[in-house]
Amino acid sequence: MYWHGGCVLGEGLPTNVASKGHMRSRNCLLILFLSLMASPASAEDEYEDEGPPPLENSGRISLQTGWRYTPNTRLFDDYYAQPRNSGLTRAGGAIGGPLLTTTFAYSPREWLELGVDLFFTYERMRVTGLPGLNAVTFGAMLGLRFQKELELGPQGFIPFVGPLLGTTFTSALFDEGPSVETFAPTLGLTAGGTLRLSPEWGVTFEYRLTYARGNAEKLGPYDSGGHWLVVGMAYTFPTPPDRPLSRNF
Repeated sequence: MYWHGGCVLGEGLPTNVASKGHMRSRNCLLILFLSLMASPASAEDEYEDEGPPPLENSGRISLQTGWRYTPNTRLFDDYYAQPRNSGLTRAGGAIGGPLLTTTFAYSPREWLELGVDLFFTYERMRVTGLPGLNAVTFGAMLGLRFQKELELGPQGFIPFVGPLLGTTFTSALFDEGPSVETFAPTLGLTAGGTLRLSPEWGVTFEYRLTYARGNAEKLGPYDSGGHWLVVGMAYTFPTPPDRPLSRNF
């Protein structure tokens, strides 16, 4: 005779006693099975009631698109101030251009995110007396974002702010003209937020103020950074919940 989970199991007993012991063992096994099946579900319900998933040790991938605008006032002022161009009527100047950026980030702490931002922009500028100028910019920046998770929306809202540092490659060419290429350091500031629609998916929006330099033939240096306004989708790899299985046995 031995004990199993507070249930007595018998062996080598009289038939009537063994039969009762057999029925008791079957009941004990059924109770044990039901308790094991219910414990993980209870743990999962407990985890879901804790609120938005934690940020620490989580990863993020976002894809955003928007518009970049740089007035380049000094570039146009210097051009039209030249004696040979003093009588020209100003053209449209700079109106900005489309922007595409991708972010790969990791949060080593609940309040801190480290990321790599890849970006691509295009802009077409016009000056009187010259063909259209096409400016292409792409590069990468390292981002340090300070963040805070707020219990707003379906699965929380995460505002962030921080500095950016990287390298930009610019290519400026007039229609049917040679390209002038420039590598330059890039500095910037970013502020935005992510509204989580589920533990994994969210809508992210961001404003960036960046500083970078390009160079164009017949015009000289120009600002290839400027004001960035983007919006897109973000996918978060949440932190796995801590659910020790040993306590269920």
